[in-house]
Amino acid sequence: MTSRLQTVVLTGMSGAGKSVAMQAFEDFGFFCVDNLPPALIPRLLDMAEHASGRLAKMAFGCDLRGGELFEPLLQTLKAIRERKDAEVQLVFLDADDATLVRRYKESRRRHPLAQGARLLESIQEERVALAAVRQAADAVIDTSQLTANQLKQELGRRFVERVMRLPVHVMSFGFKYGVPLDADMVLDVRFLPNPHYIDGLRPYTGEDDPVYQYVMQWPATQEFLKKTEDMLDFLIPEYQREGKSHLVVGIGCTGGKHRSVAIAKHIANHLAQAADVELTHRDFRREG
Repeated sequence: MTSRLQTVVLTGMSGAGKSVAMQAFEDFGFFCVDNLPPALIPRLLDMAEHASGRLAKMAFGCDLRGGELFEPLLQTLKAIRERKDAEVQLVFLDADDATLVRRYKESRRRHPLAQGARLLESIQEERVALAAVRQAADAVIDTSQLTANQLKQELGRRFVERVMRLPVHVMSFGFKYGVPLDADMVLDVRFLPNPHYIDGLRPYTGEDDPVYQYVMQWPATQEFLKKTEDMLDFLIPEYQREGKSHLVVGIGCTGGKHRSVAIAKHIANHLAQAADVELTHRDFRREG
């Protein structure tokens, strides 16, 4: 391996947000395994060493659900910290007792240590059992006052080298073929002059320069683009702060061949400055 494998071992109190954290690490591009017996971590690191760099980041969830299999966690961490191919960090998620009680009552899930005892007693028993692990952690994150999205942001700040940009899919389409089912936002550009009615332009699409220039020449087009770009420039950072994982913007005209294609192309180029953009034209190859 050309660089050390970034490895996060995630543990902590039941109900403190480990499931949310594992989902966040998946979104960050980590290879994730939850409820993993610690003894298996070295084997997975060995596997990653022979994966040609495809497994450069790994996150493992280990907690008391594993029972006796969880006990060698600290011993295993000591061993893998001596490896030259992996940089290992132990992250402990915590929350106060009142928060944990509330979360368990809301979720109606059974605490892993519950054996007829009161919930609070089970939480306190777990806290005692994990005291040494908490003390050995490289990072302790108290989630008592954090929403799921705030926890994800905190993990991103700590463990992701670059700020992740919101993936945006800009899709042109024709209303005659139906609105895309997965569109978060639909913009209708059928108010613009239609190149379909110009014989010299009809065979082309909005990706072709004659049609693109025709659509772009109108004052209404420029006003629409200005307002739309201003709106998206405002919305995308807000969506990202709220934790939205992706955005699909549908831009439609009658047949999805001319106007919507040209507008989608222009907007995708604009958004590429601030987002990871994918541009597709759903219907521009259709006949009719």
